[in-house]
Amino acid sequence: MKKAITIALCAVLAAACASKAPTPSASAGGAKDKFVVGYSQSNNAEPYRAQLNLQLKHFLKKYPDIELLPIADAKQSSATQVSQVQNFITQKVDALIVSPTEPAPLTAAVEQACAAKIPVIVLDRTVNTDCFTAFIGGDNVLIGKKAGEEAVKLLPDGGNVVELRGILSNQPQIDRDKGFREAIAANPKIKIIADREGKWLKEQATPIMQQWLAQHPKIDLVYGHNDPMALGAYLAAQAAGKAEQIKFIGIDGLAIPDGGIRAVQLGQLSSTFIYPTGAQEAADTVNKILHGRQVDKQQVLGTTQVSKDNAPELYKQYDLSGQN
Repeated sequence: MKKAITIALCAVLAAACASKAPTPSASAGGAKDKFVVGYSQSNNAEPYRAQLNLQLKHFLKKYPDIELLPIADAKQSSATQVSQVQNFITQKVDALIVSPTEPAPLTAAVEQACAAKIPVIVLDRTVNTDCFTAFIGGDNVLIGKKAGEEAVKLLPDGGNVVELRGILSNQPQIDRDKGFREAIAANPKIKIIADREGKWLKEQATPIMQQWLAQHPKIDLVYGHNDPMALGAYLAAQAAGKAEQIKFIGIDGLAIPDGGIRAVQLGQLSSTFIYPTGAQEAADTVNKILHGRQVDKQQVLGTTQVSKDNAPELYKQYDLSGQN
């Protein structure tokens, strides 16, 4: 009998999660005076994510009837993030935003929110379910390909490349590696001679690059899966007196003093690619959801290559430092 009951309960939960993700009318109805939104961020220590947090708060100010609870920092721990999501479910938030640390561990938690009829916006990184209201994020395979195409241009005669990867279980890392390798295949003389997990952090990338410089007499280009890692490698090469001999490519293109756009202007990076935070789109989407309006389930954001020519204009376009 117990086994039969367990099977029945599992079937009910599976059916709930397999059904259509919660609709705005099911969760909010547009009748409330104040809506409460929870956000679980994968890791506030990454400059990209810190900027995303600031931008989300900024853009949500346009909607005074939406209260964003203190942003929960998972600190790169999936277990912590699952607990955070479950806590938001217990609080019965009106909507939930999640930037998953890893797709698989967060899948069940997102499905629990779905079963609780809480609209979920998956921001930047995917989960292994379609039981959410909207996904907002960039095309990481495309961005990786564009980085690879730039590497081919920078190394027309071929060369040795080292690759600083994000957390290996993160989908953006997988996609950025895939796209890059596909693109550099256009020139068989370009070889990736080393790659390591840099965990998206500058302080992780610098000692890795120091080791590579000691191990490999010739490195022609560094591909960092984000700007902090590319800049961490640049600092190591600069200290070794080899920065001028090496090209550096990053991804993120943040308009902050120590971000990728400024680094291109300063000649530290050869190029970077803007990876939109999706903060404005998330704010607008959650507002639509909470007021019973339809939203696109898949919102894939574009990218722009940053060069010395367009860096000043792009910095001005994306800089929010002078805004409240």
